[in-house]
Parts: sequence; structure tokens; C-alpha cells
Amino acid sequence: MGNLMGSLRYKEPSTVEECDSTWETDSDPEELQPVDDNNMTAEDRLANSSRCGDEENLTSHQFTDARESATKLKRSYYAAKDLYKYRHSYPNYKKPRQPSEFRNLRFYLNKIPLVPDGIFVEEILNKWKGDYEKLEHNHTYIQWLFPLREQGLNFHAQELAQDEIKEFQNTREAKRRFLLAYTVMLDFFGIKLLDKNGNVARAANWQDRFQHLNESQHNYLRITRILKSLGELGFESFKPPLVKLLLEEALVEETIPNMKHSALEYFVYTIRDRKERRTLLRFAQLYYRPADQFIWGPPMKRNPGGRACSTQDKSAVQSKPVKGASASSPSSQSNSDKAEDNRSDKTEDRNQRIAEIQGSTDGPLSITEETPVSEEDRDSQEGKVAAENRAKQSNSCKIKPQFEGKVENKIRKDRNEYIDPISKHY
Repeated sequence: MGNLMGSLRYKEPSTVEECDSTWETDSDPEELQPVDDNNMTAEDRLANSSRCGDEENLTSHQFTDARESATKLKRSYYAAKDLYKYRHSYPNYKKPRQPSEFRNLRFYLNKIPLVPDGIFVEEILNKWKGDYEKLEHNHTYIQWLFPLREQGLNFHAQELAQDEIKEFQNTREAKRRFLLAYTVMLDFFGIKLLDKNGNVARAANWQDRFQHLNESQHNYLRITRILKSLGELGFESFKPPLVKLLLEEALVEETIPNMKHSALEYFVYTIRDRKERRTLLRFAQLYYRPADQFIWGPPMKRNPGGRACSTQDKSAVQSKPVKGASASSPSSQSNSDKAEDNRSDKTEDRNQRIAEIQGSTDGPLSITEETPVSEEDRDSQEGKVAAENRAKQSNSCKIKPQFEGKVENKIRKDRNEYIDPISKHY
């Protein structure tokens, strides 16, 4: 029984909406999950433990920034699921088969060099700062400076272990060097750290660096990794100020316009606090252009028919007049009113058809008033009409079917025996 329960897997989120709880509630942040291998909660197991580094999906991360088209954008399921797992401390995280050697912690204590380059952390902190060519073209150091519980491109770098995270957060020297490494990368991006609260601003070299950052989009992957690592190692509060600055530069100042999609699709969603994410997304929505392509806001509400509609659409539907309703009463008419309307319509139609028949005769017709006719007049009139009919027949003139009724009615009128062709229907 124990093996059966142990093999049970919970279904992972299958849509972007299931991965994103930003707009679900105005409650406090998404609960941070405990970092204990033996005490995983049910929520931890909502997703499978397929862990892949963000660098392995370089194309997925960059294509929308470099080739953003006029077509409507769509949220990335890969990004949403990846950041869902991160915010929930990697559900279904499996302990490495080999015991952790705390290699990331030992690297930050300057006891072992990064592999494969053989460089110690102190050399990077003291000699690499300002060497933008080296920081740009070397791709092995970033996994050591900013470790995560997921594998990156440098397979020599070891993933963080949960017990290693606790030890790292309690080691003052490691945390000091980690902040120095953060400032080295901020300077590479053209940003400076202002205080111990994580506030940031443009550095003196911001113009050249922002231009480079706008063109070298693989650095957006590095920023995502840095933000994740800040949260893992106890600096969660440092993330909102950095993301806010990047949004301002991408959307408001437009110094890094190519970054706007990565900032909204990745950077914002590394933040675990729902309230912080909502604040940043509302700010971004004010400046995002084209405005109708902003896809990170609250989901559209749907009416019972399943069609998404805004508040204006809903009010328009509610205010739309109901067919057959009077101006004085919004409810439907009574049965007697409807019957009266039907009679009026029928009478109008009847009068119209009578008028058409009148137009085809020599004189006016009336179905309510009858003129007395003597027998002599009636016989003479009847003989006259019969003579006319014989003349037409002799000339081979055939009356068309549509006029037969009118001729018959005319004859009956002359006989004072007119029958209304409509009355037989009621």
C-alpha cells in the first residue's frame, strides 16, 4: 500500500490560467513552501518534477522579443509552468541520488573554483567587474554565481539542494559575496544598487549598457536566473525594485524596448507576492502599446453564453430594449393588448389590399356602404359586362390567373354581391 501511495502523482497545471494565480484574489502572497525533503505538502506535488534550465529554452524566451509581430500575442505555457514551479519551490522536487556536497556554498566561501574554468569567486568579484567583454562572452560563470534548483547549460555546476539553501542563508560571508556578485552583474547591465533594501537606479554608464542590453537578448535569460536566485537565497525583497526599473526603461523611457515582453512574461512572474505582481502589471498596462495587445491583465469575465464581454458589453445587453415592450412598461404586454395589436395589423393589411383592388376598377369600392340598384340597371349592367367578355374571348385574349379574382369581384360588385377576398381568412 505504501508503494502504491508513493507512486501516486498529482496532475500538473495544464494551462496558463492554472499556472497563474496573480488575479485570483487580493490576499497576501503565494505561500512559500517549506524547504524540507521529507515534509513535502500536497500542493508541492501539483506538478511533475521535470526540471530543465532556462538557458535550454533560449529560443522560447527570445522569439517574441526579437520578432514581435502585429498579430495578437499569446501567453507562453512553458514560461507560466516554469515560473509556477519556481514560485512553489519546485513541487515534486527529488533529492539528488548523490549526497549534496554543498559545492555552491563552498564556492562562495572561496574554497573551490568554478568548473570548468578553475576561477575562484574572489577573482570574479575583484577582476571581472567592468570587464564587459568577459562577462558577455563567458557562459560558464553565471550558473555558479546564481545557483538554482534546476540544471543550466553548465553541467559542471551543481544544483542547489534544499538543505544547502538553509546553510547558505545562515552563512554571513556567503551572503556578502553573493550581494557583491549581484552588483557586478547590475553594473554590466548599466544599473547600480542604492541600498540594502534592494533599490536600484541607472548607473553612470547606463546609455551604452542599455543599448547593448537591448541588442543582446540572451542576457534576458541571465536576468531571469538572477531574479530566481535572489529569491532562493533570501533576497526576495530585492526583486520588485529591479523589475520595476526594467519595466520603466522598456515601456516608459523606451531605452530597452526589446525587453518588454520578457519583463512581463518572465521577470514579473519570478516574484512570489501576488500583490507585488499585480502592482507591477497595472503599472505596465498604463504604458504598454498597443494597448489592446496587453495580455497579462485580469482574465475577461464570460457571460452565461460563454462569450467574453466587458462591463460595457454587459450594460449594453441589459439596456437593450425588448422587442414588443412599450416605453412606459418594461414588461411584456397583456394578452388583450397583443390581440388588439394583431387585429389592428390585420385591419391595416386588409385595407391595403382593398385599395389595390380599387385601383384596378373604374370606381371606388366599399365593403361597408352599398348603393341600391334597380333590376333594370342590374340587368343592363350585367349584359354590358357579358358583352365585354365575349369581345375579349373573340380576340383570343386570355385573362391571366392573377387577375381572375379582380374580374370576378368586379362582376359581383356590379351585381351588388361583392365578397371581400380577405374576410374568408378570419
